[in-house]
Amino acid sequence: MTEEKTSQDAAEGIETGRAWGPRLMQGLCALLLLAVGVAIAVAFLKLKKPPERVEQVVLTPLVQVRQLDVADRQMVIEGYGTVTPKVEVDIIPEVGGKIVFVHSELKTGGVISASEKIVQIDPSDYKLAVQQAQASVAEAQVQFDTEIAEAQVARKEWGQLHPEIEPDSPLVLREPQIRRAKAGLESAKAQLSVAELRLQRTAISLPFEVLIVSENVDLGQYVGMGQPLAKAYGTAAFEIEVPLEDDELAWFDVFGASMSAGVDAGESERAPAEVRASFAGGEHTWQAYVVRTTGQVDRMSRMVPVVVEVPQPLELSNGKPPLLPGAFVSVRIVGRTLQGAVAVPRDAIHGGNRVWLVEDGRLHIEELDIVRADKEFAYVTEGIPDDARIVVSSLDAVVEGMQIRIQDDAAEPNDPVNSETPVAGIGRGT
Repeated sequence: MTEEKTSQDAAEGIETGRAWGPRLMQGLCALLLLAVGVAIAVAFLKLKKPPERVEQVVLTPLVQVRQLDVADRQMVIEGYGTVTPKVEVDIIPEVGGKIVFVHSELKTGGVISASEKIVQIDPSDYKLAVQQAQASVAEAQVQFDTEIAEAQVARKEWGQLHPEIEPDSPLVLREPQIRRAKAGLESAKAQLSVAELRLQRTAISLPFEVLIVSENVDLGQYVGMGQPLAKAYGTAAFEIEVPLEDDELAWFDVFGASMSAGVDAGESERAPAEVRASFAGGEHTWQAYVVRTTGQVDRMSRMVPVVVEVPQPLELSNGKPPLLPGAFVSVRIVGRTLQGAVAVPRDAIHGGNRVWLVEDGRLHIEELDIVRADKEFAYVTEGIPDDARIVVSSLDAVVEGMQIRIQDDAAEPNDPVNSETPVAGIGRGT
């Protein structure tokens, strides 16, 4: 039994050795391939050249600039307002009666010249009243003349009876009768004047040219005294109230004319203005003048309304339409001249009063003392030298003294950075 078991174990060992033989060969081949790969990788690493060190070029910011100059600059104050009539009247009869005449232009939009008859009330009754008053005057005149004649007769008789003695009573010479007759004559003349005046008032006219804006009268209509017949605007001038900040009033003279009682400033003493409106398919302008303020500050906006007057607004010239009431217009008031000022574009001002100047290719931050600013420019008289160049581009980060490139001074046209950037011109401030 023992010999059989030993033979069996030997046979199993031979089979196991035959099974492990191929596996061992595969493992040795894998180790060999791994060693070869590592050797090749080491060889490549030793043979690879190190990368060349290239110094990176940092481009300075590219900006647009604008050249500024010092000059005397006319200040212009801008505002807006609505056109309103300077003179507005209601056409009202002072006597009653039947309408027998109506002007052909007495209609909305009609224009009636100065002193032209607008409405005629039937004058028949008033003519009769004048005739009656004339008769009363004639009667009173006869009575007065009679009393004068009788007084002369009385004086003559008194002189004959009492020479060189004056009568002790005024009744002797009929002096009270004369005064009564004279008073009656004056009363009759006054009644005649009233009758003539009422007759004149049957014809209604105005001493200036008017634009009719509404009417309520027809031919044959009976109207009473004080009954409104129409509303009209005087055409000699229209006005525009322009609300302005109180600081703007320092740049033109407005209080001299408006606060001088009884003094009408001439056009040469008024601040000139220009009124603009888009009307009838185009933009048109009218010349105007600043005449006064309204004498108060608006409680809500805290602004001061300035009144601008446009003379002859309905006059047609060079294809310009009339300026009508109710139009919304812009107003440009010509103010005083600021001596030796620089106009800085508003979009070039940062933080309220700082600008970026260019000096020898570097950026310099300058704080300004702004005298006045409008929609487009800020005006300064100090802090910016003549022919200074100011940066008008926007930059993400700004440091005092940083290097910058001006767009017109950028590198070669073939430079890929600058060739894609449009070239900006340099102009002077206006």
